[in-house]
Amino acid sequence: MRTRPGRTAALALPVALTLVACGAETDDAKTREATSPPAREASEQPRAPESVEDFLDLAEKAMAEEPAWSFSVTGEEGLTLQGQKSAATYEGSLRRAVGRVALHSQGVSTNSKGTKKTEELYVVGDAGYLKEGAAGWKAVSPVAPEMRNKVEDPIAVVDAFRTYARTADGEVKVTETEGGDTVELRVVSGEQKLSAVQDRAWAKKAEREFDPTAEQLRVAGVPVEDGQVTLSGLEEVLVLDATSYRIESHRLDFGFLIPYNGQDITFEQKVSEANQGPYRGKIELPADVR
Repeated sequence: MRTRPGRTAALALPVALTLVACGAETDDAKTREATSPPAREASEQPRAPESVEDFLDLAEKAMAEEPAWSFSVTGEEGLTLQGQKSAATYEGSLRRAVGRVALHSQGVSTNSKGTKKTEELYVVGDAGYLKEGAAGWKAVSPVAPEMRNKVEDPIAVVDAFRTYARTADGEVKVTETEGGDTVELRVVSGEQKLSAVQDRAWAKKAEREFDPTAEQLRVAGVPVEDGQVTLSGLEEVLVLDATSYRIESHRLDFGFLIPYNGQDITFEQKVSEANQGPYRGKIELPADVR
C-alpha cells in the first residue's frame, strides 16, 4: 500500500534557535529509536495474490466471513436433431450455508411447449428431500448423480477450480476485467473428442450433466457411445470481486455432438449463478420431514 507523504512545515524559527535545538533533537531521536517497536518486516505485509490457488484461498476465506449466502440461478438446456430443437429453461434461487452441509434451492423449469414445473430441494447433512410439482416431499441421496445435477453450488466451485489448477498443465487462466472491479478464473476447451479429455475434472462435470439426456437418447434408440461423442466446446468462469475476493458469479457453458444417421444431434447447456449477498435466515429441513 502506498502512503501519501506529509507536507513539510516551513522553517519559521531563527537560525540560531534551530541550531541550538539540533542537539536536543538528536538526543530525542536516539531515545525514540531505542523505545520504538521494530519496523514491520516486509515479509509480514499482505501479499497480493499471484497464483490461481492464491485467488481461490482468498475466495474461500472471504465467503467464510458469512454463515450463509443467497444466489440467483438461471439455466437453459437444448437438444437439436434435424433442425428440430427441444429446450428447457430454469430460474430459481439457492441458499447455501458455509462450514456445514446445508442448502435450500427452489425454482421453476419451463419446456419448449411452455409447460412449467416447480422444484424444491433441501439438503442438510446426509439428508436430502425433493419436492417436484404438486407431489409431496421425497427422500433423496444428496450424493446421487441425479441430485448433484440438480444442485448448483457456486461455493463448492472453489474446490472444483482448485482441482483444475492442480493439473500438470495448469488449465485455469486468471484475467482482470476491464475497470479492475472483478477477477475472472476461466477454463476453456475448444471442439475435441470427449475421449481425449475424459479424465479432466471439468469434462467429467459436463459429462455428468449430460448423462440424464444421454440415457433418454439410448432409450429412444440412439446409440450414445463415449468414444463417438464430441465436446463441441466448454467454458467455465468463476468471477471474484477484485477487492474482497467474494464470489460474484459462476457460469458453466458447454455442448456435445452425438453422431446419428450421418448427422449430429446437438446438446447444449448453460447454467449461471449470481451472488445476491449474505443470507441471515436458517437453513433446515422442512418441518413435516424432521
